[in-house]
Amino acid sequence: MTEYEYAAIEIAEEIKRARAKHAPMRGAHEGYAVLLEEVDELWDEVKRSKADLVAMRKEAIQIGAMALAFVVEVCDRAAAPAPSPGALGEEADHG
Repeated sequence: MTEYEYAAIEIAEEIKRARAKHAPMRGAHEGYAVLLEEVDELWDEVKRSKADLVAMRKEAIQIGAMALAFVVEVCDRAAAPAPSPGALGEEADHG
């Protein structure tokens, strides 16, 4: 496994942690605000006179997680058609 794949796993784990604490993004404006907040937190770490690579990495993982959440929760879910009955393994009500 490559170092990028390990980082991608950490990003996926961060999404799980974030979703256990916070609801999914409700729209593009909220998603943008969340991403901007995370980027600002990384910028705060970058501007420090003594670089803290652990803190910067943590913030970068959070940005990756929220960027991926934006793709799925804002872009993909808004574009996806509503599932038809039975599409999720549920029986359609014929009665």
